[in-house]
Amino acid sequence: MFFIDTLEFEGLGNRTYLAGGAAAAVVVDPPRDIDQVIAAAARRGVRIAYVAETHVHNDYVTGGLELARVTGASYLVPTAAHVSFARTPVADGDTVDVDVDAGLVLRAIATPGHTPHHTSYVLEQDGRGVGAFTGGSLLIGTVGRPDLVEPRLTEQLARAQHASAHRLAAELDDEVPVLPTHGFGSFCSSAQAEGDATTIGKERTSNDALTLDVDTFVQRMLAGLEDVPAYYTHMGPANAAGPAPVDLTPPERADAREISSRLAAGEWVVDLRSRMAFAQGHVAGSFNFEGEGKLATYLAWLIPWGKPVTLLADTPRQIAHAQRELARVGIDRPAAAATGDPAGWVGEGEQLVSFPRARFADLAEVRQRGDDVVVLDVRRNSERAGGHIDGSVHIPIHELHGRIGEVPDGTVWVHCAGGMRAAIAASLLDAAGRDVVAVDDGFDAAAGAGLPVVSA
Repeated sequence: MFFIDTLEFEGLGNRTYLAGGAAAAVVVDPPRDIDQVIAAAARRGVRIAYVAETHVHNDYVTGGLELARVTGASYLVPTAAHVSFARTPVADGDTVDVDVDAGLVLRAIATPGHTPHHTSYVLEQDGRGVGAFTGGSLLIGTVGRPDLVEPRLTEQLARAQHASAHRLAAELDDEVPVLPTHGFGSFCSSAQAEGDATTIGKERTSNDALTLDVDTFVQRMLAGLEDVPAYYTHMGPANAAGPAPVDLTPPERADAREISSRLAAGEWVVDLRSRMAFAQGHVAGSFNFEGEGKLATYLAWLIPWGKPVTLLADTPRQIAHAQRELARVGIDRPAAAATGDPAGWVGEGEQLVSFPRARFADLAEVRQRGDDVVVLDVRRNSERAGGHIDGSVHIPIHELHGRIGEVPDGTVWVHCAGGMRAAIAASLLDAAGRDVVAVDDGFDAAAGAGLPVVSA
């Protein structure tokens, strides 16, 4: 018997896997907060014998080194990866016995493309493949992006992705599950795929890497690549150096005076509450990144790297959740935190500030009246190319903090595809002293509301 457990990290769009038999297991691509992995192994009653990395990750800080140290597991890292710590180097074709009694063997397959050293692992039972841990190689309906290492290598790595996908398809049976690390909202994916489970057979008939010739595949992939989150620059070096253990103890408590002082010093004060609650009343100068949204991705993308951050939330539990999310992308310790009634976050005699929320129908109404308003679209380039409101200004959310001066004068009605990014943008504009309205609506409602939607 064998098992394969999936640990999902929705905020980053990644997965970790725990797989093994009755006695021992391997962990593939663990997160920074390893306690969750240790707990999963404890529930199974198995010893973690191996920790395997498919590659040096560019989108999050790994917990692999620390997990191996704590559990005594062998740390499997591709031979060609340049790292500064002791590990068990793994080359193409290498195997390790995960659980002898269960007949479980882990076999390494070199699958360059996402990185030059990328390695996939096939879990075999009695010589038969039962799961392929493909990391950032073969994903669900797509492959990992090839442009995160070095711009001059991008086309070469894209071609390698095509070859690696074909190698996996050639060596594995149709029924073998494909178990990628990326592709569930991760910006490490070259395209966002639908579904959450697949097999080699399904990918053989639906994945561009396996249905298109190499030249067409490379051209199509390179044309569709999105911007790279700014914080990715820091992830690879952190992982290559060997990340320190994570500290998830509660941050220091911030009172109203300290919150004010940190704002005055130019630090970031981040309100994790819902966008509805933030719009109704918040500390002037604070930014809204919903704790239940893609907190780690967007906060790490927008914040100047190394800038101290103070967290505000309804409850300590929300702060603890945010700490985990942020630690996974190298924002290790909040400077301080505050919870409870937002009225307690401002000093005596001061008040919370607010701004309105609206729907696309409201925007259509004010435009029909002839009101002079600015419509700001903060979606990505690829989203806008599919249709945008005529006359709108376009600044992607990840560029807005440095380009607020480019937003024309007037009341700014800011929108995205669904409301979350518009809320972030509205908070940035509000903190900069602009009159803002956050459009909290799905973009597909814009045309129905009578707004002219045109294609680029």
